[in-house]
Amino acid sequence: MSAVRQDAWSEEDDLILAEVTLRHIRDGSTQLTAFEEVGEKIGRTAAACGFRWNSCVRKRYEAAIQIAKAQRQKRSQLKKNASAPLSSVSSVAVLDGDANLLRTDGFSEESLSVEAVIRFLKQWKSTYYELSRQAKSMEKELQELQEEVAHLRSENERLNKQVNEVQTDYQVVNDDYRALIQIMDRARKLAFLVEEEDDKKAKFKMDANGNLEKID
Repeated sequence: MSAVRQDAWSEEDDLILAEVTLRHIRDGSTQLTAFEEVGEKIGRTAAACGFRWNSCVRKRYEAAIQIAKAQRQKRSQLKKNASAPLSSVSSVAVLDGDANLLRTDGFSEESLSVEAVIRFLKQWKSTYYELSRQAKSMEKELQELQEEVAHLRSENERLNKQVNEVQTDYQVVNDDYRALIQIMDRARKLAFLVEEEDDKKAKFKMDANGNLEKID
């Protein structure tokens, strides 16, 4: 059983989940099987992988999912077409080692005609080119997604750096503000003490004869 992890999903985890799930869709397998395989790879439960796929990752791969389903349908059709012309064949053609001639047993001309083989090969060729084109398209999409992930990581690092700088600046300003408040508080207290001392000092005035007279 996979270990239960409590950490957040990384971009690499999401890529593994998407790649495995899309492969299972193309192969005609179930998503539950895909989630179990992903869980074994990244150390999570199949339920956690399924929840992550349906709640987050699936939305980013709608186009890839449609392509995978189309590939699955074409593969299924290809298997049907491959088996149809040979349905009545009761034995396999073997190569005569001495005469180097093709021998077949137990099939009619209608069951394996040259025209049927040509049609099958043409259809197989067309399907092969289509699958190749879709594979290249998916490779390009995967490369673009990887580049986008790299860009987002770089942007995230840049933003984290800015946040750290802002926090540092805020701390400096906050410390300066506290120091200023303390200075102003001491200045107010000092001014109050000076006023009290001035009030306590005796005041004098000079009379008409030039003598100092105390003022109450």
